[in-house]
Amino acid sequence: MKVLLATYWLIPHIGGVWTFMNQIRNRLERMGHEVDLLGNSPDYKYFHIYNKGLSLDKEHLLPMLGTKLGQSLAPHLFEQPVIWQNEFDRYCLELSAAYFGLEKYDVIHTQDVISARALARVKPKRTPLVSHIHGSVATEMFSHFKMHPELGIHENSPAYNYFKAMEYYGASGTDLSITANHWQRNMLISQFGVSPEKVAVFQYGLDAEPFWANFAAGTNIRRPPGKKVIIFPARLVFIKGVHVLIEALATLKQARSDWVCWIAGDGDQRAALEEQARRLGLQQEVAFLGNRLDVPGLLGQSDIFVHCCLQDNQPFSVMEAQMAGLPVLVSSAAGLPEMVEHGVTGLISPVGDSVTLFQQLNALLENDAYRIRLGKQAQSWAQSHWSLDLMISRLLEVYGKVIEASGRA
Repeated sequence: MKVLLATYWLIPHIGGVWTFMNQIRNRLERMGHEVDLLGNSPDYKYFHIYNKGLSLDKEHLLPMLGTKLGQSLAPHLFEQPVIWQNEFDRYCLELSAAYFGLEKYDVIHTQDVISARALARVKPKRTPLVSHIHGSVATEMFSHFKMHPELGIHENSPAYNYFKAMEYYGASGTDLSITANHWQRNMLISQFGVSPEKVAVFQYGLDAEPFWANFAAGTNIRRPPGKKVIIFPARLVFIKGVHVLIEALATLKQARSDWVCWIAGDGDQRAALEEQARRLGLQQEVAFLGNRLDVPGLLGQSDIFVHCCLQDNQPFSVMEAQMAGLPVLVSSAAGLPEMVEHGVTGLISPVGDSVTLFQQLNALLENDAYRIRLGKQAQSWAQSHWSLDLMISRLLEVYGKVIEASGRA
């Protein structure tokens, strides 16, 4: 079987989608299948099939698109800049995919609603299309718009309706869309009007072998003597809620001094978050480590894992923390409560609630036995639940069904 894994987002990338695509590719190729990886380049200048070294520069496509989609011909695309920026890039993906050729694939498996919409429009009619929906593009964009009122984008504005439509058409235009949890499925159905029969649910899997190898390799960073380590690995963007953790840590500092916090990751909010930490007097307690390739090793040096995100789906960072035997503190956002049993494998706090997060951190630092028990129970649950073999088995079953229904079998 020949499979195309495709995404609108950049590849390679330090993030969950890239990890997910690589896990599938590695496992399927071990089973004798052929797998290609299509996505944006790291600098967003071209689309490429990463593993084949094939690329198509967007600069070659934009003049043609400008002729076909100029403001006089398609004025609705130019009502707000974010619309034409996304549409032009999506058209570049369509043209690139058509240029690379899609006829050779037995199944196309996209990783977001934008690539699902794009490839549904240019794929051969009898080539089945499956999509994994890893999060809500529309919801994340709406959160961004609220943060930037100067953009003039509000509910029922053209951009608002554009991303809402993208969510619907991306998830509806496939043979089947897959979500990792019931929160995501319910959102697609209730908020974006996707038919229930179009959406299946099964959780991700974690490839334990490379995780444990990286865990054993360790890290060159060492925990300070006499301190427990709180760790938060994430992109430093608003949606990840790192500012909520820093607020909680400012209160924690007033209560106790037996801890440090490692924030591993980078993003457009880094400078603002570092300034927030300085303003709250946390220079000695909070370390911004930047992007790291040794997160499993960092987990091995840590005591408490935090993911107080404002929205997330089923992050690999939480899965890895559970595998490493850490108690996991998550927010009640989106799919996170489906990953943690409160008081058993971790603790859940309301979204944006730094006071409750402080109380939970303080309780785990105060009670070693409680902290260790939650971590051990999280590890036991993770070892039985995050099975990559089970996920691949389910995925191959989906591939088989859509291929059979397409008449290609």
